[in-house]
Amino acid sequence: MNTSSRFAFAVHVLALLSLQQGVPLSSDIIAGSVNTNPALIRRLLTMLAQAGLTTSQLGAGGGALLARPPQDISLLDVYRAVDEAQLFAMHREEPNPACMVGRNIQTVLRGIIDEAQQAMEASLAGRTLADATGDLVRAERKLERKRRSTA
Repeated sequence: MNTSSRFAFAVHVLALLSLQQGVPLSSDIIAGSVNTNPALIRRLLTMLAQAGLTTSQLGAGGGALLARPPQDISLLDVYRAVDEAQLFAMHREEPNPACMVGRNIQTVLRGIIDEAQQAMEASLAGRTLADATGDLVRAERKLERKRRSTA
């Protein structure tokens, strides 16, 4: 059973671009922040660009940029750009139809999973990249205050 980290990586990338305020970043620089391979970042940037969330500037000093202001990018936009999967998956194999649970579990789970997916998407739709970036800045300020008070 796998979980995808694409959403977390995508929010990381977009937050980094947001904080750079119009300065293009190379996939190498972004990969250094995410602590992953630049090729993975390039694939992620392609998905984000196809969704209209990033753009790229070619040439010397080029790189990735936000295509829209952070307050105009919902976290649901990000999720839909990089994650095709449902929040939870159903059985890979058909459960045993001779068992009461096996006969009915898929129907029961479908309703539960659909409801959870809708709640998650509603939560992401209500938050923007600007909200997430603001949270990052506040967290950093809190760390700085803590460092100064213990120094």
